[in-house]
Order: sequence, then C-alpha cells, then structure tokens
Amino acid sequence: MELILNGLTEAVRLIASGDAEIFGVTLLTLLVSGLATLLSLLIGVPLGVVLGLVRFRGRRLVVSLVNTGMGMPPVVVGLWVSIFLWRSGPFGALRLIYTPAAIVIAQTLIATPVITGFTIAAIQNLTPKLRLQILALGASRWQFLLTILKESRIALMAAVIAGFGSIVSEVGASMMVGGNIKGYTRVLTTATSMEVSKGNFPVAVALSIILVALAFGVTYLLTAFQQWERKDRNLKPFEDATFISSDKSGTGHLDGLTDGPSESNGSANGHKGAAK
Repeated sequence: MELILNGLTEAVRLIASGDAEIFGVTLLTLLVSGLATLLSLLIGVPLGVVLGLVRFRGRRLVVSLVNTGMGMPPVVVGLWVSIFLWRSGPFGALRLIYTPAAIVIAQTLIATPVITGFTIAAIQNLTPKLRLQILALGASRWQFLLTILKESRIALMAAVIAGFGSIVSEVGASMMVGGNIKGYTRVLTTATSMEVSKGNFPVAVALSIILVALAFGVTYLLTAFQQWERKDRNLKPFEDATFISSDKSGTGHLDGLTDGPSESNGSANGHKGAAK
C-alpha cells in the first residue's frame, strides 16, 4: 500500500513540477499512437468494408487471418519489423530501426487487424434489407459505400477505440523496434518497464498512472462522441440514413428517409380529397 501511495505522490510531483522529460515522453506516446491509429484506420476500414461486402474465393481464409492478427502478440510484430528494418534487412537502407517511425510502423501493424475485424463485424451486422433497398433505389457505388459507412459509424468508433487501446498499452514491439532511447524513442510503456527493471517502483507507478490517465482521456473523448452520435440517432432515427429518391425528371438524388408517406403521395392524397 505504501508503494502505491508513494507512486501517487510521485505522479503528482512529476506533473506539478512540469518535468520536461515526462511531458516529452507523454507527448511522444500520444503522437506515435495517434498516428498509428490514423494509419490503421485508413487501411483497416476500407479492407473491412471489402471483406464485409464482397464474396470471393478464399475470403474465409483472409477473414481468419484478420481475426488471428487481432490477437497477435506485439512482441512477434516487433520481431518481424526489426528483421525487415535491420541494417542487413530488406529495408535496412531506410535507416528506420530505432526511430519513432519504426514504432509507428509496428503499432500500425498491430492495430490494423483490430480495426479491420471490427469493421467487418459492423458491416455484416447491418440488415441485408438496408443494402438491397439502397441498391434497388439506384444508388451509385460511392453512394452505397458512403451510406453503409454512415450507418456503421457508431460501431466504427468502437473500432477506433479498440485499435488505439491495443497499441497505447503495448511495450514489446515499441521496445524492440524503438530501443527505448532517452529523448528520442522512449514512450510511457517502455519507460515504465525500464524503471521496474531498475527497481525504481515509485517512478514506475507514477508513469503507469500517467499512461492510464492518457489512455482514459483519449478513450473518454472517443466514447463521448460515439454515445453522442448514438443519442442523436435514437432521437432522429430516420434523418441520418441517406437513400436515393427520384424527382419529376426521373433523376436520382440522395434524400433523407422519412417515417411517413412521401411528399408526393401526401400531395396526391390531398388532391383526391379536394376532388371529392
């Protein structure tokens, strides 16, 4: 108990004193993990949409590989990234080993299967009637994809949260490809591991508290946005979906789905009533 109290005291002291090294490590952790999450999002979401919508030979094998990647140990990813980026490796000429870029690459490879797997589940969870209705109303390919993504946005936010959480807390890959170099590649997880190996538990506890606070802050903001979207969607369930409607000229355009009869039907009913 005393060790925990000392750690809490040390964490408060480090934050209050504005320790440059601690803030530098925290900022690097946020930048590296944030960039890796963004890259994973750009790769994982399109891949997940394709695997969720398109049926092709070998698809089950690819999805199984994605699901396996979701549980891939970070140390394995770190090993293979180190081999490829090593001086004598295929990409050794780029001199990326033991740089922040190497950590971003490793973390991107860790988070991409997570985001891809969540995206596949989100797309497959949509009712088939929605897809058929969009296509039946004459939506183009891009309109179809945008509508599918819009309808899946709450689940996609969960994918972002899971992807960020899988890399901000990993230590093995960052240690192997970054080297835990002070002032250059040292992040909160590797710094905590180093302090534990030195027996400096108060500082290690302080760093772990800062790491948890950072992870909580980011995920809280993402969760708040996700739940706000869900609340807005529940209040206006039909305003968020976009479908194709036809005007008098016969050309299709995106329009909001309404719960009641269409305006043209309402006008027709009104004219019938007037005629009577």
